[in-house]
Amino acid sequence: MSNFTEEMIDDYANKLLIGLTLEERKMIQQEFDDIEHSMELINKIDGIKDVEPQSYPFEMEVTDLRSDDDVDEEIPIDVLLRNAGSVDGREVEVPKVVG
Repeated sequence: MSNFTEEMIDDYANKLLIGLTLEERKMIQQEFDDIEHSMELINKIDGIKDVEPQSYPFEMEVTDLRSDDDVDEEIPIDVLLRNAGSVDGREVEVPKVVG
């Protein structure tokens, strides 16, 4: 017997403003039953309570970002702004896109 009743599924669907047909409700009920069955199987594994949960399945390689002090040469702003279409002082002007 599932812990999720048809009334619960209908209630959740109404709260989410989703209209469910009878077939969709049966399909969701079956999915919940399958999930519960899988959880029961997992809980029957010996020693499962002693295993620490894993949040990410791969080893993380930590790399350090380089320091900004390692930059060999600075490009003057006036040289960088030559590529801009319209400039106001040290700022690039862009077209207004929001009313």
